[in-house]
Amino acid sequence: MNEAIEKTLKAGEILKKVVEEAKEKIKPGIKILEVAEFIERRTEELGAKPAFPCNLSINSDAAHFTPKANDNRVFKEGDLVKLDYGVHLDGYIADMAISVDLGDHSDLIKAAREAVEAAVEIVKAGTSTSKLGEVIESTIKSYGYRPIVNLTGHGLQPYSVHSPPSIPNYASQKGFELEEGMIIAIEPFATNGVGRVVERKECEIYSLTSIRSIRMKQAKELMDEISKKYRSLPFARRWIKVSEIIFSKLIKEGVLRSYPVLYEVSNGKVSQWEHTVIVEKDGALLVTR
Repeated sequence: MNEAIEKTLKAGEILKKVVEEAKEKIKPGIKILEVAEFIERRTEELGAKPAFPCNLSINSDAAHFTPKANDNRVFKEGDLVKLDYGVHLDGYIADMAISVDLGDHSDLIKAAREAVEAAVEIVKAGTSTSKLGEVIESTIKSYGYRPIVNLTGHGLQPYSVHSPPSIPNYASQKGFELEEGMIIAIEPFATNGVGRVVERKECEIYSLTSIRSIRMKQAKELMDEISKKYRSLPFARRWIKVSEIIFSKLIKEGVLRSYPVLYEVSNGKVSQWEHTVIVEKDGALLVTR
Protein backbone atom coordinates (compact mmCIF):
# COMPACT_ATOMS: atom_id res chain seq x y z
CA MET A 1 0.00 0.00 0.00
CA ASN A 2 1.48 3.36 -0.99
CA GLU A 3 1.84 6.30 1.38
CA ALA A 4 -1.06 8.31 -0.08
CA ILE A 5 -3.58 5.49 0.34
CA GLU A 6 -2.27 4.41 3.75
CA LYS A 7 -2.37 7.90 5.25
CA THR A 8 -5.70 8.79 3.62
CA LEU A 9 -7.28 5.66 5.10
CA LYS A 10 -5.82 6.44 8.52
CA ALA A 11 -7.09 10.01 8.28
CA GLY A 12 -10.49 8.57 7.40
CA GLU A 13 -10.55 6.37 10.50
CA ILE A 14 -9.78 9.35 12.71
CA LEU A 15 -12.35 11.49 10.92
CA LYS A 16 -15.12 8.89 11.32
CA LYS A 17 -14.41 8.60 15.04
CA VAL A 18 -14.45 12.38 15.55
CA VAL A 19 -17.71 12.82 13.61
CA GLU A 20 -19.36 9.92 15.46
CA GLU A 21 -18.48 11.49 18.81
CA ALA A 22 -19.41 15.01 17.71
CA LYS A 23 -22.87 14.25 16.34
CA GLU A 24 -24.06 13.27 19.82
CA LYS A 25 -23.18 16.77 21.02
CA ILE A 26 -25.34 18.57 18.45
CA LYS A 27 -28.46 19.26 20.49
CA PRO A 28 -30.78 22.23 21.09
CA GLY A 29 -29.24 24.74 23.49
CA ILE A 30 -25.63 23.65 22.93
CA LYS A 31 -23.26 26.34 21.67
CA ILE A 32 -22.11 25.86 18.08
CA LEU A 33 -18.63 27.00 19.07
CA GLU A 34 -18.44 24.31 21.75
CA VAL A 35 -19.01 21.58 19.17
CA ALA A 36 -16.60 23.07 16.64
CA GLU A 37 -13.84 23.38 19.23
CA PHE A 38 -14.45 19.83 20.44
CA ILE A 39 -14.13 18.48 16.89
CA GLU A 40 -10.92 20.36 16.13
CA ARG A 41 -9.35 19.56 19.52
CA ARG A 42 -10.32 15.88 19.33
CA THR A 43 -8.72 15.61 15.88
CA GLU A 44 -5.35 16.63 17.29
CA GLU A 45 -5.74 14.35 20.30
CA LEU A 46 -6.10 11.44 17.87
CA GLY A 47 -2.94 12.39 16.00
CA ALA A 48 -4.25 14.25 12.95
CA LYS A 49 -4.90 17.89 12.05
CA PRO A 50 -7.91 19.74 10.63
CA ALA A 51 -7.84 19.92 6.83
CA PHE A 52 -10.25 22.85 7.14
CA PRO A 53 -12.35 24.39 9.93
CA CYS A 54 -15.34 22.43 11.13
CA ASN A 55 -18.38 23.55 9.08
CA LEU A 56 -21.68 23.53 10.99
CA SER A 57 -24.06 25.08 8.47
CA ILE A 58 -27.67 25.26 9.60
CA ASN A 59 -31.01 25.21 7.73
CA SER A 60 -30.70 27.31 4.53
CA ASP A 61 -26.95 27.77 5.03
CA ALA A 62 -25.35 25.11 2.85
CA ALA A 63 -21.62 25.56 3.40
CA HIS A 64 -18.75 27.54 4.92
CA PHE A 65 -20.33 28.38 8.26
CA THR A 66 -17.96 28.04 11.20
CA PRO A 67 -18.41 29.96 14.44
CA LYS A 68 -16.38 33.02 15.29
CA ALA A 69 -14.35 33.46 18.47
CA ASN A 70 -16.59 33.95 21.53
CA ASP A 71 -19.66 33.01 19.44
CA ASN A 72 -22.71 32.59 21.67
CA ARG A 73 -25.09 31.16 19.06
CA VAL A 74 -26.66 27.80 19.87
CA PHE A 75 -28.36 24.96 18.01
CA LYS A 76 -32.15 25.27 18.13
CA GLU A 77 -35.08 22.89 18.12
CA GLY A 78 -36.09 22.28 14.50
CA ASP A 79 -32.64 22.92 13.01
CA LEU A 80 -31.16 20.94 10.14
CA VAL A 81 -27.40 20.88 10.81
CA LYS A 82 -24.72 19.94 8.27
CA LEU A 83 -21.48 18.76 9.89
CA ASP A 84 -18.84 18.97 7.13
CA TYR A 85 -15.26 18.33 8.16
CA GLY A 86 -11.92 17.03 6.97
CA VAL A 87 -8.71 15.89 8.61
CA HIS A 88 -5.23 15.29 7.25
CA LEU A 89 -2.12 13.31 8.04
CA ASP A 90 0.97 14.91 6.50
CA GLY A 91 -1.30 16.57 3.94
CA TYR A 92 -3.28 13.46 2.95
CA ILE A 93 -6.93 14.38 3.41
CA ALA A 94 -10.16 12.60 4.28
CA ASP A 95 -13.38 14.63 3.96
CA MET A 96 -16.91 13.76 5.04
CA ALA A 97 -20.26 15.31 5.89
CA ILE A 98 -23.43 14.23 7.62
CA SER A 99 -26.72 15.95 8.38
CA VAL A 100 -28.09 16.01 11.92
CA ASP A 101 -31.85 16.41 12.31
CA LEU A 102 -33.10 18.51 15.22
CA GLY A 103 -36.53 18.80 13.60
CA ASP A 104 -38.54 16.94 11.00
CA HIS A 105 -36.25 16.69 7.98
CA SER A 106 -35.78 12.91 7.63
CA ASP A 107 -36.75 12.67 3.93
CA LEU A 108 -34.57 15.62 2.96
CA ILE A 109 -31.62 13.98 4.71
CA LYS A 110 -32.36 10.61 3.10
CA ALA A 111 -32.32 12.26 -0.32
CA ALA A 112 -28.72 13.44 0.13
CA ARG A 113 -27.53 10.29 1.88
CA GLU A 114 -28.98 7.88 -0.66
CA ALA A 115 -27.68 10.05 -3.50
CA VAL A 116 -24.09 9.68 -2.32
CA GLU A 117 -24.54 5.97 -1.69
CA ALA A 118 -25.91 5.48 -5.21
CA ALA A 119 -23.01 7.43 -6.69
CA VAL A 120 -20.40 5.43 -4.74
CA GLU A 121 -21.90 2.22 -6.12
CA ILE A 122 -20.93 3.13 -9.69
CA VAL A 123 -17.46 4.54 -8.95
CA LYS A 124 -14.64 2.75 -10.77
CA ALA A 125 -11.90 3.66 -13.22
CA GLY A 126 -13.50 4.88 -16.43
CA THR A 127 -16.77 6.09 -14.89
CA SER A 128 -17.61 9.61 -16.03
CA THR A 129 -18.28 12.32 -13.48
CA SER A 130 -21.33 13.23 -15.57
CA LYS A 131 -22.75 9.78 -14.77
CA LEU A 132 -22.21 10.38 -11.06
CA GLY A 133 -24.08 13.67 -11.38
CA GLU A 134 -26.92 11.96 -13.22
CA VAL A 135 -27.32 9.36 -10.46
CA ILE A 136 -27.14 12.01 -7.73
CA GLU A 137 -29.76 14.20 -9.39
CA SER A 138 -32.19 11.37 -10.11
CA THR A 139 -31.96 10.06 -6.55
CA ILE A 140 -32.59 13.45 -4.98
CA LYS A 141 -35.47 14.18 -7.35
CA SER A 142 -37.04 10.82 -6.55
CA TYR A 143 -37.70 12.25 -3.07
CA GLY A 144 -39.27 15.39 -4.53
CA TYR A 145 -36.28 17.67 -3.87
CA ARG A 146 -33.63 19.40 -5.97
CA PRO A 147 -29.84 19.15 -5.94
CA ILE A 148 -27.78 22.26 -5.34
CA VAL A 149 -26.42 22.76 -8.85
CA ASN A 150 -23.58 25.16 -8.06
CA LEU A 151 -21.97 23.04 -5.35
CA THR A 152 -19.89 20.04 -6.37
CA GLY A 153 -17.84 17.14 -5.17
CA HIS A 154 -14.12 17.30 -5.83
CA GLY A 155 -10.76 15.62 -5.92
CA LEU A 156 -8.41 15.52 -2.93
CA GLN A 157 -4.67 15.94 -3.27
CA PRO A 158 -1.93 16.57 -0.68
CA TYR A 159 -2.65 19.86 1.11
CA SER A 160 -5.41 20.62 -1.42
CA VAL A 161 -9.05 20.16 -0.39
CA HIS A 162 -10.56 21.12 -3.74
CA SER A 163 -8.72 19.63 -6.71
CA PRO A 164 -9.85 18.26 -10.07
CA PRO A 165 -12.04 16.55 -10.98
CA SER A 166 -15.21 18.47 -10.18
CA ILE A 167 -18.13 16.11 -9.50
CA PRO A 168 -21.48 17.72 -10.35
CA ASN A 169 -24.66 17.07 -8.41
CA TYR A 170 -26.76 17.07 -11.57
CA ALA A 171 -26.71 15.44 -15.01
CA SER A 172 -24.19 17.40 -17.08
CA GLN A 173 -23.36 17.19 -20.77
CA LYS A 174 -19.62 16.79 -20.28
CA GLY A 175 -17.71 14.78 -17.72
CA PHE A 176 -14.27 13.56 -16.75
CA GLU A 177 -13.41 9.87 -16.66
CA LEU A 178 -12.24 8.75 -13.23
CA GLU A 179 -8.78 7.22 -13.08
CA GLU A 180 -7.49 4.44 -10.87
CA GLY A 181 -5.86 5.82 -7.71
CA MET A 182 -7.78 9.09 -7.68
CA ILE A 183 -9.04 10.21 -4.26
CA ILE A 184 -12.40 11.95 -4.55
CA ALA A 185 -15.08 13.39 -2.28
CA ILE A 186 -18.66 12.95 -3.47
CA GLU A 187 -21.01 15.37 -1.69
CA PRO A 188 -24.62 15.82 -2.75
CA PHE A 189 -26.67 18.68 -1.35
CA ALA A 190 -30.47 18.37 -1.46
CA THR A 191 -32.97 21.17 -0.94
CA ASN A 192 -36.65 22.02 -0.92
CA GLY A 193 -35.67 25.36 -2.45
CA VAL A 194 -34.78 26.26 -6.03
CA GLY A 195 -31.38 24.55 -5.90
CA ARG A 196 -28.77 27.30 -6.01
CA VAL A 197 -26.55 28.96 -3.40
CA VAL A 198 -25.23 32.52 -3.13
CA GLU A 199 -22.83 34.23 -0.74
CA ARG A 200 -23.79 36.23 2.30
CA LYS A 201 -21.53 38.65 4.09
CA GLU A 202 -20.55 36.50 7.07
CA CYS A 203 -17.09 34.98 6.62
CA GLU A 204 -14.86 33.18 9.14
CA ILE A 205 -12.85 30.89 6.82
CA TYR A 206 -9.78 31.88 4.81
CA SER A 207 -6.81 30.35 3.01
CA LEU A 208 -3.43 31.55 1.82
CA THR A 209 -3.32 32.23 -1.91
CA SER A 210 0.16 33.64 -2.39
CA ILE A 211 3.32 34.83 -0.66
CA ARG A 212 3.98 38.51 -1.39
CA SER A 213 6.27 41.29 -0.34
CA ILE A 214 4.52 43.19 2.48
CA ARG A 215 5.89 46.27 4.23
CA MET A 216 4.00 45.95 7.51
CA LYS A 217 6.18 43.78 9.75
CA GLN A 218 3.32 42.25 11.74
CA ALA A 219 1.42 41.38 8.56
CA LYS A 220 4.49 39.73 7.04
CA GLU A 221 5.03 37.70 10.22
CA LEU A 222 1.40 36.61 10.12
CA MET A 223 1.69 35.59 6.46
CA ASP A 224 4.75 33.50 7.26
CA GLU A 225 3.01 31.90 10.25
CA ILE A 226 -0.05 30.95 8.16
CA SER A 227 2.16 29.53 5.41
CA LYS A 228 4.06 27.38 7.90
CA LYS A 229 1.01 26.14 9.81
CA TYR A 230 -1.60 25.65 7.10
CA ARG A 231 0.13 25.94 3.71
CA SER A 232 -2.81 26.32 1.27
CA LEU A 233 -5.38 24.64 3.55
CA PRO A 234 -8.32 26.71 4.82
CA PHE A 235 -8.23 27.96 8.40
CA ALA A 236 -10.64 29.71 10.78
CA ARG A 237 -10.27 33.36 11.73
CA ARG A 238 -10.70 32.30 15.38
CA TRP A 239 -7.48 30.27 15.10
CA ILE A 240 -5.46 33.43 14.39
CA LYS A 241 -4.71 35.53 17.46
CA VAL A 242 -3.94 38.92 15.89
CA SER A 243 -5.74 42.24 15.60
CA GLU A 244 -8.30 42.79 12.87
CA ILE A 245 -6.09 45.53 11.40
CA ILE A 246 -3.23 43.13 10.72
CA PHE A 247 -5.51 40.36 9.47
CA SER A 248 -7.38 42.74 7.17
CA LYS A 249 -4.08 43.89 5.69
CA LEU A 250 -3.50 40.40 4.26
CA ILE A 251 -6.99 40.36 2.77
CA LYS A 252 -6.51 43.77 1.13
CA GLU A 253 -3.11 42.70 -0.25
CA GLY A 254 -4.71 39.65 -1.90
CA VAL A 255 -2.69 37.26 0.25
CA LEU A 256 -5.78 35.60 1.71
CA ARG A 257 -8.83 34.15 0.00
CA SER A 258 -12.15 34.36 1.84
CA TYR A 259 -14.90 31.72 1.94
CA PRO A 260 -18.19 33.50 2.72
CA VAL A 261 -21.13 31.50 4.03
CA LEU A 262 -23.19 30.04 1.17
CA TYR A 263 -26.96 29.91 1.57
CA GLU A 264 -29.80 28.61 -0.57
CA VAL A 265 -31.05 31.59 -2.55
CA SER A 266 -34.75 30.95 -1.87
CA ASN A 267 -34.07 30.14 1.82
CA GLY A 268 -34.88 26.49 1.27
CA LYS A 269 -33.63 23.96 3.80
CA VAL A 270 -30.47 22.12 2.72
CA SER A 271 -29.19 18.65 3.60
CA GLN A 272 -25.74 17.23 2.81
CA TRP A 273 -23.94 13.90 2.89
CA GLU A 274 -20.37 13.22 1.79
CA HIS A 275 -17.99 10.29 1.41
CA THR A 276 -14.33 10.15 0.44
CA VAL A 277 -13.41 7.21 -1.80
CA ILE A 278 -10.34 5.96 -3.63
CA VAL A 279 -11.03 4.99 -7.23
CA GLU A 280 -10.04 1.43 -8.06
CA LYS A 281 -10.04 -0.52 -11.31
CA ASP A 282 -13.37 -2.22 -10.61
CA GLY A 283 -14.89 -0.19 -7.79
CA ALA A 284 -14.24 2.17 -4.91
CA LEU A 285 -12.25 1.80 -1.71
CA LEU A 286 -14.24 3.60 0.99
CA VAL A 287 -12.31 6.05 3.16
CA THR A 288 -15.38 7.33 5.01
CA ARG A 289 -18.94 6.07 5.33
